[in-house]
Amino acid sequence: MDLWVAIAGFGVGVVVGLTGMGGGALMTPLLVLVFGVAPLSAVSSDLVAGAIMKPFGGAVHMRRGTVDKRLVLWLCSGSIPAAFAGVFIAKAVDGEGMSQVIQSLLGVALLLAASGLVLKAWFGLRDQARAAADPSLREVAEGALARVRVRIIPTVLVGAVGGLVVGVTSVGSGSHIVIALMALYPALRPQQLVGTDLVQAVPLVGAAALAHLLFGDFQLALTVALVVGAVPGVLLGAAVSSRAPGGLIRVALTVVLTASGLKLLGASTVAVGYTTAALVAVIPAVWVLARRHFGLPPRQVPAARTPAEPARAEQAPAG
Repeated sequence: MDLWVAIAGFGVGVVVGLTGMGGGALMTPLLVLVFGVAPLSAVSSDLVAGAIMKPFGGAVHMRRGTVDKRLVLWLCSGSIPAAFAGVFIAKAVDGEGMSQVIQSLLGVALLLAASGLVLKAWFGLRDQARAAADPSLREVAEGALARVRVRIIPTVLVGAVGGLVVGVTSVGSGSHIVIALMALYPALRPQQLVGTDLVQAVPLVGAAALAHLLFGDFQLALTVALVVGAVPGVLLGAAVSSRAPGGLIRVALTVVLTASGLKLLGASTVAVGYTTAALVAVIPAVWVLARRHFGLPPRQVPAARTPAEPARAEQAPAG
């Protein structure tokens, strides 16, 4: 099984490198649904593997200066103790009951992550429409990094809720928290949102991983297989991210997360199949309608750029 776990880890690592998301949200349900790993063992091993991988992306953004360190500090003040609390909650119920509770919470977390991807796409379209209507907004977006006034209590609460979910399910260190940051701090540039989210996830996932090493059900062989596959996958995905259709991958993530969440919550295979088919059929039409709602053309038109400016992947549904 270790070879196939490494191959699965490589695939998930490529997705993470391409899109910056999908690590725990894909790997944990894969371990539970495909490889038959006990939910607590899957969460423990996935978090320890994530703690090894997360610093790669965070270090890049720290070097580029696209991290709001004040937000990282306040997020972590809530998320780190909450992550430990989440592990204790996961251990509060023993045996089969504990596995069922974690599996159900994981299913809910996956559905929330899929909803977060949809919200992120909606906010992205809104910002595109505003920039198209007011060129000065585009100039601001392309200028200096925004410096926002930190809302301490809401930020700590976001970190606490995110840490609790990550401690129990290993899902949400990126997808859930970045959506909350977008709502709390709309002035932050996309690079700052991604960079701040990645850096705050490093101590969050590290704390959750440490708690699972001490009190969870960590399996060394499983974690080694994940890391061996995922690290080269992340590096490969990051290397080709500027050319890959990231939006299409996010669509696939939305569909996969929804299907996995429903399956973990006990939905029948037939129901999951119908839901998946409906999403594949409906998402492109909804995307076109959403763009029209904001007064944008049905397809993204690449902006003119100088030869020195790197090409950006064409945006696609739910991206």
